[in-house]
Amino acid sequence: MKFHQPQTLHSIAEIIGVRYIGNSDFPVFGTNEIHRVTPGDIVFVNHPKYYDKALDSAATVILIDKEVECPEGKALLISDDPFRDFNLINLHFTKLNNFRDELHNVEIGEGSFIHPTAVLGNDVKIGKNCHIFPNVVIGDRTVIGDHVIIQANTVIGGDAFYYRKLNGNFDRLVSVGNVVIENQVEIGNGCTIDRGVTDATIIGEGSVLDNQIQIGHDTIIGKKCLIASQTGIAGCCIIEDEVTIWGQVGMASGVRVESGTVLLAKCGVNRDLKKGTYFGTIAEEFRDYLRKEVKLKNL
Repeated sequence: MKFHQPQTLHSIAEIIGVRYIGNSDFPVFGTNEIHRVTPGDIVFVNHPKYYDKALDSAATVILIDKEVECPEGKALLISDDPFRDFNLINLHFTKLNNFRDELHNVEIGEGSFIHPTAVLGNDVKIGKNCHIFPNVVIGDRTVIGDHVIIQANTVIGGDAFYYRKLNGNFDRLVSVGNVVIENQVEIGNGCTIDRGVTDATIIGEGSVLDNQIQIGHDTIIGKKCLIASQTGIAGCCIIEDEVTIWGQVGMASGVRVESGTVLLAKCGVNRDLKKGTYFGTIAEEFRDYLRKEVKLKNL
């Protein structure tokens, strides 16, 4: 999430009531999660296991729960609860409407048809010659390109599934990102695409999604990907261009699948995959899988 206007380290520290290490006028441009941070962003970290990763990331402001040596050219915000304060910063700069307020600032391109039963949030942009079917729900700040088809009962821009356990309950990391659907995308019936926590969940140009597919927060689907029904892709994944994913594939968070890869039905993807064809509960090269099956059969 980028702020509408640049902030300073001091102004951010005042919003959340914490002390800081660095120049008071150190520039701050937004917030982001570790996998999408850019210079000028705030990233939060609340576990020693991830201190080095956060401190060495592209982020230049680290919201952290312990005073540590500040890397050169960066700044620290010292908080007793970075998770909580990350939410406070995001909610200070982004209002969550959740369909409570009247529709406003919606842009719809020439030739687009939106069924009367579809529900649109605030600050939504829809391009030219799109077709939005009955009972589609499109959340706040969603951006849809030209010639996009979204079929019935699909939800675009729901909350991210991102929680921590706090005092025996689940505490949500607030989602202030959005969904970007590029040109020529087709999305089937009953799909759910979560918005990013602080950035965009992206469906690349020319990609086609079948029915009943779940795409997690901040995931990037490349161009001309083909995804079959009942596939579940967790958050923060990167699916490169022209990947084919067949039915009931399950994908763990944070994995990358290289361009041109084919995932056969019911693959379980728990790691990054190079280009190839994969099959199996724990995805393995299809030829290797077949060789193993032959050996087992001949035992």
